[in-house]
Amino acid sequence: MNDLDARFLDDRAIEWADVRRVRCQLFQRFHYAYPGPIQNLKQRLMVIPADSYGSQHLRSHSLSVTPYADVTRQHADPFGNRIFEMEMLQADDSISFEVLMTVESKLATHVRPLVSRRSIDQLLKPTRLTKADVNIEDIANQLQGETSDSYELAQGISDWVYRTMRYESAVTTVETTAIEALKLGRGLCQDYSHLMLSICREAGLAARYVSGHLLGEGGSHAWVEVILPTADGYSAFAFDPTNNRHPDLSYITVAIGRDYRDVSPTSGTFVAPYSGQLTCSKRAGLTLIEYLSGEIVQSEVMQ
Repeated sequence: MNDLDARFLDDRAIEWADVRRVRCQLFQRFHYAYPGPIQNLKQRLMVIPADSYGSQHLRSHSLSVTPYADVTRQHADPFGNRIFEMEMLQADDSISFEVLMTVESKLATHVRPLVSRRSIDQLLKPTRLTKADVNIEDIANQLQGETSDSYELAQGISDWVYRTMRYESAVTTVETTAIEALKLGRGLCQDYSHLMLSICREAGLAARYVSGHLLGEGGSHAWVEVILPTADGYSAFAFDPTNNRHPDLSYITVAIGRDYRDVSPTSGTFVAPYSGQLTCSKRAGLTLIEYLSGEIVQSEVMQ
C-alpha cells in the first residue's frame, strides 16, 4: 500500500445502505511499451465519464500524455460518452497516459439515467458480441414464461447468469461472444454482461453495456443497464450479474454502449513492424462519505 492508498477511507466496512453521498478519487495509468520507435500513432481513450450521469457527477479530471501528443481532441459519441483522440507523429519506445479524476455520487434512486425512444430501438438489436443462438433463445423464452413483469424478468435474467457462469480469468478475451461464454460457462465481468445483454435482447428488453469501476477491485468492471418504462419516460436500471447485486454508490460509471466494443478504454493504430505491450495500473478510493445521519467523514487526500 502506498501513501495515497493509506489516506483513502476504508470502504471494506461500509454499510452502503446507510450512505447518502460519496466522493471518490481515481488514478489510472496506461503504459504502452514497444521494441523500438513507432510512427503515426492515432489513439482513442474512453476513460473519463461525462460531467453528469444520473446521480453521478464528475468534479474534476485531468489527462496527461508522455511524450506530448501532437493533436488532442475531445468530443462526445452518440451515447454521450467522453472521448479523447490524439495523434503523435513519432515515439521512441513507450507512451503513457495518466488519468486523475474526482467523482461524486448521491443516493437518489429516483434519479436514474433517462433514455430516448430512438436509443431503445438500437439497444434491442444484437451485436456481434451479443448475438443469440438456439440455446440463448430457449433460455430467454423460459425466463419470459416465468413472469409478465419487465423488471422481474430483468432480475431473473441477472440471477440466471450469476448462477450459470463461474468467474475465471484467462479463459476468455474481450472478443469472446455471449454464445462462446455460455458454452464455456466461465469468464470475466464482460462475459457475464454480454450473456445478460444477449438474453435480455432476445427476451424483448432493451439493455446496454456499462464500463466503469467498483471500489475494492483492481481492474475495471462491467455491468448491465436494462431500459424500462417509468413515469418520466424510459429509465436505466442497473444490474451486476457478476456479483449478483445492484450497483450502488461503490460503483463509478465511465461509459455506456451496446457492448464492450463501444466502450473500450483504449484503442488505436500505429505504424511499425512490431506490436506493443500494454500494462495498466489503478488506485481508487473514497475521500468523503456522508451518512444518512448527517455525519461526514473526510480523508486527508486533497479534495
